[in-house]
Amino acid sequence: MALSAGTRRTVACVLVGLGAALLVAALMIPTYTVSKVAKTPLDLEITTIAENQKGEDSLVLDSKSLTTGDGPAVVNKDVPLVSQRFVTVEEPSDADEMTLQAGQTLRRTDVQGDTGLLTATIDRVTIDRVTGMPVDTEPNGSIAVTVNKDGSVMEPVQHTGLGYRFPIGTEKKTYPYFDINVRKAFDANFIEETEINSTKVYHFQMTAPVTSTWDVVQSPTNRLTLPASKWGVTDVPADQPVTMTRYYTNVRDLWVEPQTGTVIKGGESIHLFYARSADKPEVTALKSHIVFDENTIESQIAIAKENTDKLSLFGRVVPIVFGILGVIALLAGLFLGLRGGGSTPQHASPRGARPTPAPTAAPDDTSSWDADDAPTTQFNRGDYDAPTEQIDINKRP
Repeated sequence: MALSAGTRRTVACVLVGLGAALLVAALMIPTYTVSKVAKTPLDLEITTIAENQKGEDSLVLDSKSLTTGDGPAVVNKDVPLVSQRFVTVEEPSDADEMTLQAGQTLRRTDVQGDTGLLTATIDRVTIDRVTGMPVDTEPNGSIAVTVNKDGSVMEPVQHTGLGYRFPIGTEKKTYPYFDINVRKAFDANFIEETEINSTKVYHFQMTAPVTSTWDVVQSPTNRLTLPASKWGVTDVPADQPVTMTRYYTNVRDLWVEPQTGTVIKGGESIHLFYARSADKPEVTALKSHIVFDENTIESQIAIAKENTDKLSLFGRVVPIVFGILGVIALLAGLFLGLRGGGSTPQHASPRGARPTPAPTAAPDDTSSWDADDAPTTQFNRGDYDAPTEQIDINKRP
């Protein structure tokens, strides 16, 4: 059914308004909505498992050999190691900031029970949900320094640099990265852009220099005094006490999905050793190259893809759809508006009305005008109603 002129104008205005609104939304979504979506999710819960690399050194000091027997300390070779880390979101967390808690253990799997546990740490830090950097409040985190039957004892620690995530929109540049063993941030340098399982990643590498763990935490295991024979030292008498400090160094590799800042793959070449001088390792406490296993890598890729799909939806798909629909609505509204703007059509004369003859130009000689010059327009009898009575005007009473 054809629309009246007034209805067409109303529909045209609605379509033009809708088209303009959709076009504005298409422009605003990438700048406003994406900024709200592009944050580390608050329901983050990640478990990563890393294993020592086959064919490479994996050395672990047998701690019992330090306190028993007469011979020197024993360092086991080819020790199978598993590092497990569980990251959750804790309070305080809100729209802009979040607190991450990471519990991490390193175990040797060839020994049963608690005797296989080599290290255990619990780290908490409050970060910005976009940049991944720790917040400015002090302290912004804590680290468990001892574990006893009553639970973990947390010590306030001011974190600097990135920890468990890179920024949303990671760039090819150097970032500070926090090492919980040294409790300092060191440069994580961009190495290359590459792919892992068809996913684009940026490779970063951070080196923690040789550092005295005694200077970080004055734990009894970080500085020991034992007979020279126990250390295997031969330049002093065997029964002479020798004090050694435990030193730490690490080369950490990180492969990051740049859109979300998700660490797809991580690896550490860690070296802990006892020595009288930092530049001369004497007894290895731990030396191994530990890397995420394949299941962890696939899980991290899935997490990154879920978030990139969300960013793509609001950053590209929705704006394109809104833009197309906006243009269509705008053009349809303009078409209806212009089509409905013509002149109003003439209406037919009502039935029974006598049409007015078109005027006829008078003859040049108006004095001799006769019936032959009368208008020739003819009318159908059916155009008139029949009179109900004939009146004789010549009839006299």
